[in-house]
Amino acid sequence: MVVLHDLLDGSIVLRRIFRDGQLVEQAQTALEHGCLSCTVRLDVVPTAERLESSGHDHVVLGLPPGVSVEMAVAELKRGLRRAAVIDNAVLAIDPSGLEDHIWDKHTLYESGFTAMPEDDRTSGEFLIGELGHADTVMVHAGLEAELTGLRPDSSEAWAQGLELLGQLAPHAAVSASDDDFRPGCYDGAEALARVRRGSVRVPLEQGSGRFRTVLHKVERPLHPARFQQALPRLAEGSHWMRGRLWIASAARVRIAVQGIGPRVWLESTGEWLADAGAGPVPGGEGPQHGKAHPDVDAVLDWHPRFGDRGTVLAVTGREEDLDAAEIRALLDGCALSEAEMRLGFAGLEDPFELESTL
Repeated sequence: MVVLHDLLDGSIVLRRIFRDGQLVEQAQTALEHGCLSCTVRLDVVPTAERLESSGHDHVVLGLPPGVSVEMAVAELKRGLRRAAVIDNAVLAIDPSGLEDHIWDKHTLYESGFTAMPEDDRTSGEFLIGELGHADTVMVHAGLEAELTGLRPDSSEAWAQGLELLGQLAPHAAVSASDDDFRPGCYDGAEALARVRRGSVRVPLEQGSGRFRTVLHKVERPLHPARFQQALPRLAEGSHWMRGRLWIASAARVRIAVQGIGPRVWLESTGEWLADAGAGPVPGGEGPQHGKAHPDVDAVLDWHPRFGDRGTVLAVTGREEDLDAAEIRALLDGCALSEAEMRLGFAGLEDPFELESTL
């Protein structure tokens, strides 16, 4: 059974159910408040419950554009009377358009992907989140290839999209629509670890073709003014920048930084363990032991002086746009000198207003 949901204008949910490729049910439901979470909670979950109770124990759910896998999994866990086993979380994309989506400045609503005007995420923001949570990426040709009859996998854009995909989601199995899927790939705890704010996953192979990922770590805190000046240069040409920052003007705050295409933002993720009075966590934040993963969580070892505090930043982009030496020099230049460390942090301005977020 395949169930497809779409959220239309006017808070209308269109539901279509297919069995063996044949449409067996089509219905529309009007929701009082047609947000994405209500669509999942009030229609997707009850439909899954109804199909399970009628003996259909294996269902493929096609979620409305804009609904994240994380949201759907959470609502299914809360709403179903019996626990569901999730075999795969699949994201279907045309890789030839992946780079354009990353750099698109329009919101999901402006681009026509969702009927929710309040959804101000860009397609790049949505895709990065989904790539982190999905265990499988199904690649398929877009409408243009279907109309022209061209083989999509013969185009340069397709090849580049697959290469970029390897940098953005090295953990994911890549399958064509007619390939067999690896069953039982979904690991909810691992997926949440990948998308945790401030998490830095990098490919084991950091790039040797048109795209690459540059990783750098800085032990000492960053000077806020110097980092503010360096941030635009760090983000320039970056398809995806992610990491966690130790900024001297908000020294107790563990700051997550994320840059996807044209957008960059910083946010607090709470106190450092060292400031909360905690010690090192055995095993760190990396993947579960005993399981092979094609990426690593770039963590700093517990420092005898700084504890878990420190800056870890990864930048993914085109080879010609990323100068690894410059990125590392920019970050190193933001670090406080030993003389500045001795002066303390009390007089430093907080240009990002991060201290107040604790």
